[in-house]
Amino acid sequence: AAEEGGPCSLSKMAGADGDDSLYPIAVLIDELRNEDVQLRLNSIKKLSTIALALGVERTRTELLPFLTDTIYDEDEVLLALAEQLGNFTMLVGGPEYVHCLLPPLESLATVEETVVRDKAVESLRKISQEHSPVDLEVHFEPLVKRLASGDWFTSRTSACGLFSVCYPRVSSTVKAEIRQHFRTLCSDDTPMVRRAAASKLGEFAKVLELDYVKSDIISLFTALASDEQDSVRLLAVEACVSIATLLPQEDLETLVMPTLRQAAEDKSWRVRYMVADKFSELQKAVGPEITKNDLVPAFQNLLKDCEAEVRAAAANKVKEFCENLPEDNREQIIMTHILPCVKELVSDTNQHVKSALASVIMGLSTILGKDNTIEHLLPLFLAQLKDECPEVRLNIISNLDCVNEVIGIRQLSQSLLPAIVELAEDAKWRVRLAIIEYMPLLAGQLGVEFFDEKLNTLCMAWLIDHVYAIREAATCNLMKLVEKFGAEWAQNTIVPKVLGMANDPNYLHRMTTLFCINALSEACGQEITTKQMLPVVLKMSNDQVANVRFNVAKSLQKIGPVLDSNALQTEVKPVLEKLATDTDMDVKYFAQEAISLLCIFFSIRPNLLCLLNTSQMLYFPNSIYPASMPFCTVCCLQQHRLNWSNK
Repeated sequence: AAEEGGPCSLSKMAGADGDDSLYPIAVLIDELRNEDVQLRLNSIKKLSTIALALGVERTRTELLPFLTDTIYDEDEVLLALAEQLGNFTMLVGGPEYVHCLLPPLESLATVEETVVRDKAVESLRKISQEHSPVDLEVHFEPLVKRLASGDWFTSRTSACGLFSVCYPRVSSTVKAEIRQHFRTLCSDDTPMVRRAAASKLGEFAKVLELDYVKSDIISLFTALASDEQDSVRLLAVEACVSIATLLPQEDLETLVMPTLRQAAEDKSWRVRYMVADKFSELQKAVGPEITKNDLVPAFQNLLKDCEAEVRAAAANKVKEFCENLPEDNREQIIMTHILPCVKELVSDTNQHVKSALASVIMGLSTILGKDNTIEHLLPLFLAQLKDECPEVRLNIISNLDCVNEVIGIRQLSQSLLPAIVELAEDAKWRVRLAIIEYMPLLAGQLGVEFFDEKLNTLCMAWLIDHVYAIREAATCNLMKLVEKFGAEWAQNTIVPKVLGMANDPNYLHRMTTLFCINALSEACGQEITTKQMLPVVLKMSNDQVANVRFNVAKSLQKIGPVLDSNALQTEVKPVLEKLATDTDMDVKYFAQEAISLLCIFFSIRPNLLCLLNTSQMLYFPNSIYPASMPFCTVCCLQQHRLNWSNK
């Protein structure tokens, strides 16, 4: 470490002037070769601070050579170094000296770890823009050549990402050399290099002159699309989109389409998957005529593919593909060629395929219009709405607004809502539970008026279901509906029906009333809770069933923070004291617990509690504690498990 150019000499220089303020910098420099990886990593992350302290000249002449010589380190340290160097231009003296950053980044671009190489290439691409055209040819382009002709595949893969950034700004002679190097890498013996070249083929094509795209890139594209490795072929498909956008329409049929047809029928499902995944982009690139003649049959085949992953990718593109079809015969193509395939996918054996289709199929209604939607699409929506896979049902319900815009709410209520109601009353409780979970989403889609007319009764019926899980989910559902539609809607529509259940002969239903009050009190606010809910809870304290009485105690504990101090003192406290002397041990226990937790609320005026400790100010709006309350009291409240985070 004491060798010339090592961290010790750097740290001595950092403190050479005897300035104590530079001591932290000296420590950071010393840590660059510390045995502890974390210390080295911390120092690398503060490399800009070290460079600022050393100055631009010493950074160029001492720090960068040292970093270049210490490339052999843990991957996480090298990754941080590669990232830091990309932002070092001004720290080495500006664009005039930016080429000084190339040696360490070149070394990082050859390491074995992929993420480090990628980050080094990213930084090289970034600083390439800061080179002048002369410096680019003198310093940067030779680096690219060295990487492209390196012995290890790691350097050659890194070179693939650098051709496109230097090509537009170099001379014609250098451009020819760059094109030759790229051709060589596209036919490299190592699959990883060919993969890297294929992934950058489209990007490189965009900076080339059109003549060279036709003469060089097309032949490379054809070769890579026929590579023995499917991982190379699928990347060639991605490049096809970029290449197709560069060529004139008349050249696409002869130069691109034969290779694209071959890829759509490739023996590897991964290649076909890539074609399906990029289908909309390919469709836009090749234009309407080729789409009608070539891509429609290819899309049909992908929708019928033997591999579920390919069918799912194609199904996910159905709406987008149909939207991009030529308007003059769009409807005819969809009805004749696409819809029959879609009907088969609705009953596909793979749930991922059905789910992908369900996420987009509703969008076809806006394309096909009202009559076709009612006749052809609604039966498919109904089938998916009854699908056993919950994600399929959710995707249909999530997109009901698309259909609503086309066929209207009345038609929707006559067709799809009966199916929803049927599922909501299904004999299997898990099916009912699934519909409850979708209800807030459905309510948002349909609006408050339609919900009140068609679905409100259904939601209330769930509260008296014979399965507890349904009653519990229905209670949560009401809370979400109140959050969506507001307290006024709850006061007029929900609260009266919930409170009416307090007189139900079945004690389970009376308990559900208490559960609903617990859930709704905070959403409804203090006024509704105090004037409408509290009297019902207090009255239920005289219930003959002990389970109801101890749930009254728990409810009073729950809604206590929402109530005003007068109600707590004059109404809640006496009832809890009475329940604390109940003959049932459980009632007595929960009443005493409620008293202990609410005791601080009794006999204290409403206020805004502002508690200041050494680290922060804590605000508790709507609480009823005086501002002068000592901090130790708050600690006591925390011991009583009051949930301050919700207040």
